[in-house]
Amino acid sequence: MADIIKKTKRDFPVDKVRNIGIIAHIDAGKTTTTERILFYTGKIHKMGSIDEGTTITDTMIQERERGITIQSACITTFWKDHRFNVIDTPGHVDFTAEVERSLRVLDGAVMVFDGNAGVQAQSETVWRQADKYGVPRIAFVNKMDKIGADFQMALDSIRQKLQAPIVPMVIPIGQEHDFVGVVDLLNQKMIVWDKDDQGIEFSVNEISPDYQDKVNKARAIMVETIAGEDEVLMSKFLNDETIEVEELKTVLRRATIAKKLFPVYCGSAWRNKGIQPVLDAIVNYLPSPVDLPPVSGFDPQTQAEITRNLTQQESLSALLFKVQADPHVGTLSYVRIYSGTLKSGSQVYNPTKQTEERIGRLLLMHSDKREPIDEGYAGEIVACIGLKESGTGDTLCDRSNPISLSPIQFSDPVISLAIEPASKDDQEKMGTALSRLASEDPTFKVSYNHETGQTIIAGMGELYLDIIVDRLTREFGVNVKTGAPQVAYKETISIPSEGEGKYIHQSGGRGQYGHCKVKVEPKNRGEGYEFVNGIKGGVIPANFIPAIEKGVKETLSNGIISGYPAVDIKVTVYDGSYHDVDSSEMAFKLAGSYAIKDAFQKAKPLILEPVMAMEVNVPSEFMGTVIGDLSSRRGQINSTKEDKGFSIIEAEIPLEAVRGYATVIRSLTQGRGSFYMEPKYYKQVPQVIQDQIVSNFTGGNGQK
Repeated sequence: MADIIKKTKRDFPVDKVRNIGIIAHIDAGKTTTTERILFYTGKIHKMGSIDEGTTITDTMIQERERGITIQSACITTFWKDHRFNVIDTPGHVDFTAEVERSLRVLDGAVMVFDGNAGVQAQSETVWRQADKYGVPRIAFVNKMDKIGADFQMALDSIRQKLQAPIVPMVIPIGQEHDFVGVVDLLNQKMIVWDKDDQGIEFSVNEISPDYQDKVNKARAIMVETIAGEDEVLMSKFLNDETIEVEELKTVLRRATIAKKLFPVYCGSAWRNKGIQPVLDAIVNYLPSPVDLPPVSGFDPQTQAEITRNLTQQESLSALLFKVQADPHVGTLSYVRIYSGTLKSGSQVYNPTKQTEERIGRLLLMHSDKREPIDEGYAGEIVACIGLKESGTGDTLCDRSNPISLSPIQFSDPVISLAIEPASKDDQEKMGTALSRLASEDPTFKVSYNHETGQTIIAGMGELYLDIIVDRLTREFGVNVKTGAPQVAYKETISIPSEGEGKYIHQSGGRGQYGHCKVKVEPKNRGEGYEFVNGIKGGVIPANFIPAIEKGVKETLSNGIISGYPAVDIKVTVYDGSYHDVDSSEMAFKLAGSYAIKDAFQKAKPLILEPVMAMEVNVPSEFMGTVIGDLSSRRGQINSTKEDKGFSIIEAEIPLEAVRGYATVIRSLTQGRGSFYMEPKYYKQVPQVIQDQIVSNFTGGNGQK
């Protein structure tokens, strides 16, 4: 069982708490940065290594073997009388749900950039996610010791690609292997990590003459940028009056919390340089729970908007943002408490599920170690044991004063895989294991193909599904056989149409009678499914309308022409008839199913495929070959950029065309090329491919 640790000091005032996440593109150095934060704050006494699989926050076997973060990990530490609740998040797009739900409950974030690459594809994605949830950020340009690292390039990249109003707070001392420290522009001091290899001790010196001009220019820009956020400071700046350091810090804190400015720092986490100024910046500029506006939600009954102040005196409001299967305690439910107090053994109300649940035990999580607590307070992130019905995105509150907080939005899976148990003994275990994995991650879907007898698992990418299969074997002892990954196509329509469905059955006794007519209309991409009751005059009794909708919805979810779910459709039931004696919910459900099939077939159905945004990094001599290969795969090249002997190709390409592309890119570039891709949108497949998909579905045994 995970270790139980000694109790930490918890009587911190809320204004001394920082709930922060470490976010970035894959391989920018998030986990190494987190490891250094934990080391310098005294949480750990030996720095772990990703290469050696000894980092604190990467606890899964798969994380340590592959050197990547798969699950977000929460850990509590302390710095200068402040308490940090730190969440280390994955960088790989396949595990983007972990980033999404972490940002939903965090108050601030440290965005890590690669000093050699600047803004990368996933950098833009997580920056947009942070924008969506209104999370203030500071930036840390990492890997300044790397060959090709360029602080100014990274700054320009952030400004251009993210359109972010940044304010550099340091400049590097030295470059690449000569990088030794930073100049603190605010206090005009040189900080050099020259005392020990672990970076615990460092020298703080006056500005050397050879850096003075550079510092003066950079500090003038910093002061002007910060002063621009405050009328009093701007007046002082324009009149050449002295502006005190504390005045600058006060205005910068206010501007950072308002997301009007983003302070930027730099260093090398791997070389143990530049982390302490970032820790100070977290204290100085990122918000505590009391700096944030009241949390808003709505009344589950009246749908009226409600706000709650982030204090212990308010009624309880908390968001369950993560569920994790634990081999020892069952299910761990991670909760962010926004207001009130959550007590061990207490009853809480879940307005999403309309059920009451009992909190068995409360824990403070320190990665895979845990600390039992009696109460969780407003502003804290805690884990609960004992919740049975509540899932990711659900609200927990007081029954007497309910509130529903905004749920977390997740992307749909883009790829699926057929799996079968290797033996009869694995059959039952597989069902239980898949159910637990699905409860952990909302982007993981499990379905059953009755025609082929196969279980279909779907997720955000091939790596994601590979990890799931590996976890089935290692964690749950289930041996499975797998098929080839399948792309998650979708069906839709291109024109409005109408359809009619009848289910009339007479067998001597009471019969069955259901009859309805529906209209279907295409909606814009991403707008989803909509059902409208257009019945007038009672031609179909109101109590049968839900049965019609159920028949329509189930049929669309199973697909009509190819077996893939139908999306972006408005369905209106507008006419029909019923029988006083023979009509039933089952008859109208079947009638709804027949009607939607009829209307769908007349509406010029289309098949949509997921298109990926792709960034390929290859040596320049291979650029032509790689572009030619991407074009042959129906890829659209958006831009190319040369950078120090390498070419960066940005393209959009159907997922079907680049399955297994990791092997291809290695072959084309003598093992020197790399790529990154993430889901962008869905678009219509070419007619020849649609005909093939439909033929495979209808001409064979119905297998997708």
